[in-house]
Amino acid sequence: MAASRDTYFQGKYFQDKSVLVLGGSRGIGAAIVRRFATEGARVTFTYAGSREAAEKLAAETGTVAEKTDSADRDAVIARVRESGPLDVLVVNAGVGAFGDPLEQDPDEVDRLVRINVTSPYHAAVEAARRMPEGGRIIVIGSVNGDRIPFPGLSAYAMSKSALQGMARGLARDFGPRGITVNVVQPGPIDTDMNPADGPMKDVMHAVMALKRHGRPEDVAGMVAWLAGPEASFVTGAMHTIDGGFGA
Repeated sequence: MAASRDTYFQGKYFQDKSVLVLGGSRGIGAAIVRRFATEGARVTFTYAGSREAAEKLAAETGTVAEKTDSADRDAVIARVRESGPLDVLVVNAGVGAFGDPLEQDPDEVDRLVRINVTSPYHAAVEAARRMPEGGRIIVIGSVNGDRIPFPGLSAYAMSKSALQGMARGLARDFGPRGITVNVVQPGPIDTDMNPADGPMKDVMHAVMALKRHGRPEDVAGMVAWLAGPEASFVTGAMHTIDGGFGA
């Protein structure tokens, strides 16, 4: 991963770097794919149900889309393994399961844990087996890993808090090889799942320092920084990007 700061600032740092984005067809994931592709990386991304969006993104960016079910541990491990030595792994795939915990479907909660916790862990471990010194592992979490402002978020918040412990532990495990492990924690971001004009916007904006949703490109920028040379000493850390939602 060694490269000069000048190369980084010229937008060429990721030229020919191998990047895998798990969950990259829409929203934040698509913005991350575009960011790395624009800077010259060889990008593969996965999708589950959004085939049309994935194929369109791949055609636009010159990247490779691979269908992979992030709820299937073995499928995730196989996808990472088949991607070869990675310079950067970004785990963006995630789902929500909201509502009264006394009434939630246990199967829905278990699926959430498989996608939001089990999959990132096994993907990170498999990537680290072949990752060169100085590689980057970045997982997209949520500000709800730190703060639960509304009821009905227990299962989701549990899964996002689990990523914090995972990142701290793996940062210790992979640190001797210079591999960094970090979590990016977005707040309200304008995506299909949480549109800026959605029914919850006024409630969310009321508790934010910046009274608006963020953009997927904002998150992609933070991911790119963590994958770049200026973040080589940053690991085992949570990076909140939430417009002051948790301030």
